[in-house]
Amino acid sequence: MIDRQRLMEIAREAGRIAYDQWPGAGHAPEVWEKSPGNPVCAADLAVDGFLRRELGALLPAAGWLSEETADDPARLGRDLIWLVDPIDGTRDFIRGRPGWAVSVALISNNRPLIGILVAPARGEEWVGISGQGAERNGTQLAVKERTLFAGARVPADSLAREDRDLALVAKPNSIALRIAMVAAGAADLVATVRWGFEWDIAAAALIAREAGAAVTDAFGRPLNYNKRDPRAFGLLVSAPGIHAAAVEHLAARAARLSR
Repeated sequence: MIDRQRLMEIAREAGRIAYDQWPGAGHAPEVWEKSPGNPVCAADLAVDGFLRRELGALLPAAGWLSEETADDPARLGRDLIWLVDPIDGTRDFIRGRPGWAVSVALISNNRPLIGILVAPARGEEWVGISGQGAERNGTQLAVKERTLFAGARVPADSLAREDRDLALVAKPNSIALRIAMVAAGAADLVATVRWGFEWDIAAAALIAREAGAAVTDAFGRPLNYNKRDPRAFGLLVSAPGIHAAAVEHLAARAARLSR
């Protein structure tokens, strides 16, 4: 159906375009705010334009949904859609930190088929293919087995009082890379209790699922993509043995904050 080698070439080139404007490599990208507290930079738009052109040529039948492109409702009539975040973790990108990635997912009938993260500042390429597993830099991934919720490792800057029985690990700004940490066994749990967009999570959620993680919204429900409103409330990615406990732990907050 799709030339996977060419797809990887496109994703790598998108990563190179971003890296060539990254302050951590000695560059100074143009930065502004789309809205207060919501930064964007010229690299976001350059990567977005490149991916839209090249992915469109690779699979002309697919629709398009990206953080940096005006939404076209025509995508809702497509069985296939590219779901893209040109630079996930823009804050780390503009500060010269390595916690950012190019995120590309191919969605078929509301489910992800292929997920790719390219993180050139970290020397990482992550790939997940539905039913075929996930890998990082060619090495197969598997989540860490865990059955005890207390002490679960969470990539975060700090913990709320009700989460103090969890353990902090270093956090990249990119939510996609935090999800991938669960896939790689470097974290046990990633959870959010806020509204978020499909392009932030689609590729990484597939990678985590293919590595054996449990992946749902904050209420424990399956995630769907290419919805008319491209948002979901909350995300919960964890080792499967603690997923039910995590849903229970978040239930009151999720119910309150989703109103």
